[in-house]
Amino acid sequence: MAKRGGFPGGMPGNMNNLMKQAQRMQRQMEENQKELEEKEFTASAGGGAVEVTISGKREVLRVRLSEEVVDPEDIEMLQDLIVAAANEALRKVEEESASVMNKLTGGLGGLGGGLGGLGGGLPF
Repeated sequence: MAKRGGFPGGMPGNMNNLMKQAQRMQRQMEENQKELEEKEFTASAGGGAVEVTISGKREVLRVRLSEEVVDPEDIEMLQDLIVAAANEALRKVEEESASVMNKLTGGLGGLGGGLGGLGGGLPF
């Protein structure tokens, strides 16, 4: 009687290789995430009057204000500039994260985003 599938009692070679690749990709994603978390991203608004630095963990680390932007008569403008700079710094974090994921997945479309949302585990 012929063997069905040719892999009694074990994983097929291709499946085994796929699992190894998935585990390697997961390790690389974890390493890249750690590197990203250690980076700092700075953005400014108001021609450099407000500068915000955010970590790769998406935490605000520093806010720098030029004296000329601190106008007690126009607090709303200062608040808007801080929000704009913080949002731009967060966009930089997202761009770096997407770029790293794209390199890792080789541009496999939504695969990178789907794997990133699994809390570090792969659906295997």
